[in-house]
Amino acid sequence: MKDDGKADMTAPQAAPLPAETEVLIVGAGPVGLALALELRSHGVAVLLIDQGDGAVDHPRTNTVGPRAMEHFRRWGLADRIRAAGWPADHSLDTAWVTRIGGHEVHRLHVGSTVTRAPFRHTPEPEAICPQHWLTPLLAGALGHHPDGPLRLRCRFDGLRQDREGVTVDLVDLAAGRTVSVRARHLVGADGADSAVRAACGVPAPGRHPGQLLRNILFEAPGLRERLGNRHALFYFLLLSDALRFPMRAVDGQDLYRLSIRCGGTPEATQPAPALLRRAIAFDDLPLRVRSDQHWQLTHRVAEEFRCGRVLLVGDAAHTLSPSGGFGCDAGIAAAANLGWKLAAELAGWAGPGLLDSYQEERRPVAVTALDEAHRNLRRTMDRELPADLHQDSSLGRATRAAFAARLEADGARREFDAPMIHMGYRYDSRIVLPAPPADGEPLDRPNALPGSRAPHAWLAPGRSTLDLFGPDHHLLAFGGADPLPLRAAFAARGIPLTTTRCADPEVAALYRAPLVLVRPDGHVAWRGEGGEGGQGGDADRVARVVRGS
Repeated sequence: MKDDGKADMTAPQAAPLPAETEVLIVGAGPVGLALALELRSHGVAVLLIDQGDGAVDHPRTNTVGPRAMEHFRRWGLADRIRAAGWPADHSLDTAWVTRIGGHEVHRLHVGSTVTRAPFRHTPEPEAICPQHWLTPLLAGALGHHPDGPLRLRCRFDGLRQDREGVTVDLVDLAAGRTVSVRARHLVGADGADSAVRAACGVPAPGRHPGQLLRNILFEAPGLRERLGNRHALFYFLLLSDALRFPMRAVDGQDLYRLSIRCGGTPEATQPAPALLRRAIAFDDLPLRVRSDQHWQLTHRVAEEFRCGRVLLVGDAAHTLSPSGGFGCDAGIAAAANLGWKLAAELAGWAGPGLLDSYQEERRPVAVTALDEAHRNLRRTMDRELPADLHQDSSLGRATRAAFAARLEADGARREFDAPMIHMGYRYDSRIVLPAPPADGEPLDRPNALPGSRAPHAWLAPGRSTLDLFGPDHHLLAFGGADPLPLRAAFAARGIPLTTTRCADPEVAALYRAPLVLVRPDGHVAWRGEGGEGGQGGDADRVARVVRGS
């Protein structure tokens, strides 16, 4: 994989834009690309535009979370993401250090992608794939206009919507002309300062005070070798108010990123080389700064995710602290949620409430992730840093041991192990038929309750229950349960449905009902006995509810 930030993203783009499309997506970051992948899996005509040239000079997203990886598995890209370039033997540990190469105060041991413990809840644990690898990989999978839906150097310039669709004004920056494209639906995936959201007049008030941060992207050839078995993925610095955020390995080779808190002390205004020398204990290590950026960390959730035929996804809908790595995961899961609903609307089988369920389901998830990320952020910002941490003495050793004990007691581990935030949430909406927990059903880990992500279990080596779920609704039938009433009710409304009979007793015990209906995004819509007296109602009612009637 190239490391120049462009890879295969750029392509000749002289062909004119189409006059019409079913869905126009503004913003070709990971979330906009994911939405295009989901829509393509349903056969929807998409145009995806971005005003940039495809370069990712300063990657911010580095880790692809487990729920996003499950969707990439469904889109056939998970293996390519894992093979993008991250070294299999690089540590995934998190270390708290006085300086990189100085005293190590505490470590969360994870191992490498090869040696880490098996994941219980997912077939796709998180993957390290920084944005300058991930974005070109996804763009290449989709293809550039006119052979694919992606068009670069094209800026959103306004919209006018009516009952039938949206007229979108675009500026073709390469050709220097303005064109209009007619779309049935418009999706803003254009980031925290979303022009689409602004054009709709949708407020996104802050939920917590913002923070000014500084990111220095730099090369440090030989740093991993100098650290030896002390190398890590994250190094939380314990130096000062400015140098208390992590330095992280970006590509597992020579590229790193140091985050600095601004505004507290003059230290944060020092030149980048001086800050790097302060953070790293090896004075003779060669360092080369690639980029040095200030950015405003905000905690915002848009008040509306839908404005008529215009919808918001990713950072256009919600921005949160990177602490915990929830942002990209939440955005890609939202793209999967929205994509099948747009496809149903365009195919004609959606009820009047289906698109409204997008906000109903995803906004509470965004708020929960934002609040959890903010708790992680505050945990780092509010930690007192005793001066004795740095002493090479018995007092220093005792201070470091006490600090490590506080890190464990204060929940530092939670930031890196939060399966319920990534995949344990449950939708409570108009298109989910609720049911009470079964006897002994655990609620503190991913489960099969309606609204939850359908749980993972191995059906055969390399084949998960999650591999059953695709663009259709999917009905799992256990034992002698009769799927025919539901199949007839779905067929009568044109709702695509696939059925699988499962004889595995372990999977049946996990799903807790004779019949379990799973949506295209992998969430349980209903489970019960089937027939007229089944839990959640009869087959006709199930079909009406899941289509949003």
